[in-house]
Amino acid sequence: MNFRRFLAFGMALVLPVAGWAAERGPVTNLPMPRFVSMKANEGNVRRGPSLTHRIDWVFKHEDMPLQITAEFGHWRRVRDSDGQGGWMHYSLLSGVRTVVVQEPRVKLRMKPSGAAATRAYADRGVVARLGDCKVKWCELRVDGVKGWVEKTSVWGVAAAEIRE
Repeated sequence: MNFRRFLAFGMALVLPVAGWAAERGPVTNLPMPRFVSMKANEGNVRRGPSLTHRIDWVFKHEDMPLQITAEFGHWRRVRDSDGQGGWMHYSLLSGVRTVVVQEPRVKLRMKPSGAAATRAYADRGVVARLGDCKVKWCELRVDGVKGWVEKTSVWGVAAAEIRE
């Protein structure tokens, strides 16, 4: 998957998640599940929560969005947009929010409306910083370009999540 292919133009703020998860992690007391991103440009994904467990995957994309689904000590069980995952050490993860474009060619609009002018296009696989999110729209930033996309066209944000 190409995580950096982007066709021109916008930018957004990254703010805390507004209460969309009902459960809390036993280690961090943060909402579960929750979205994070990869801090490193490479991270081993293990079968279990320790260095003695076998490496099943190696994620190789800094800023790639991941969903944390469990916690155990310094380990977090994560999954990517394809549902692949396992256990990663927490030091490889960041609270900075990113999303990955899931549709073939998404319009980044000037405003959160299907009638708004198109500022740029993002192809499937583009990773973008997540800004504000309304009920159906999220503001994204990629390489200095920002624009609004329909929430359903990206992975890394919950359907009911509102960010301001």
